[in-house]
Amino acid sequence: MNEAAFSIHTDGGARGNPGPAACAFVAEENSVVVYKASKFLGRETNNLAEYHGVILALEWINKDPGTFSGKGIIFFLDSELVVRQLKGIYKIKNPKLLDLHLKARKLIDNSGAKIDFVHVPRNKNKLADFLVNSELDKSA
Repeated sequence: MNEAAFSIHTDGGARGNPGPAACAFVAEENSVVVYKASKFLGRETNNLAEYHGVILALEWINKDPGTFSGKGIIFFLDSELVVRQLKGIYKIKNPKLLDLHLKARKLIDNSGAKIDFVHVPRNKNKLADFLVNSELDKSA
């Protein structure tokens, strides 16, 4: 998928692994931020927090699936593991990650959107990363 109406940057992180964790996403339409959200997760691992960021965005999309039905959406993550798992390249052995993966797949299917996942370096995911750290700072 080369063109997309929407791009969504997601991130998740834990201070310590596991440790206090948070996730966030930033949705853009034609490079303009249209929505952003973050959430404190409690004690989690980095990988679980990354999945929660994707799920938080997918839940937002599914609140009004008619808006996104048939549209292209590219998710940008700095977690290569999560991107490759969501694309079906890597197997998932961890039961907690598998549960979150299955939840994400169901939300993707329900959205009606054409969703792709792309790995980006951390410096290309600054706003989502900032929101995660702000959420962690608030909850410290």
